[in-house]
Amino acid sequence: MSTPIETCRGVVYPWELDMMEHMNVRFYVDKFDQATWQLFGRLGMTAAYFREHHRTMAAVQQNLTYKRELFAGDLIVVRTELVEISTRKMHFIHRMYHANSDDLVASADMVGVHVDRTTHKAIPLPEHVVAAGTELAK
Repeated sequence: MSTPIETCRGVVYPWELDMMEHMNVRFYVDKFDQATWQLFGRLGMTAAYFREHHRTMAAVQQNLTYKRELFAGDLIVVRTELVEISTRKMHFIHRMYHANSDDLVASADMVGVHVDRTTHKAIPLPEHVVAAGTELAK
């Protein structure tokens, strides 16, 4: 596994709470999604890349684990490890921590596949992305 990189930092807002007064699961997923875009950008897959080349990444597997609750005002940080990058897919793990205590609060183990938006088929990742990912995964 790679050395973790910071991919998201934020705060839990009051509107992100559920009826139990802790952060609703959809907002954990939202913060993991933000982290995913930061990872993709670091690898050279920016919004411009996806638009200009008619590509996308499709999430094909997501395993979420919740360790502890977050409340309004809690500060969070997400660190991401690139587990593997291959010709058409990448496997990465996001870990969300309480920023003040560094306690693990949740994780998302994810696999994404590179897709051509015209044909809707998996296609090889660009060489520069595989190279950047291979370097990051060291």
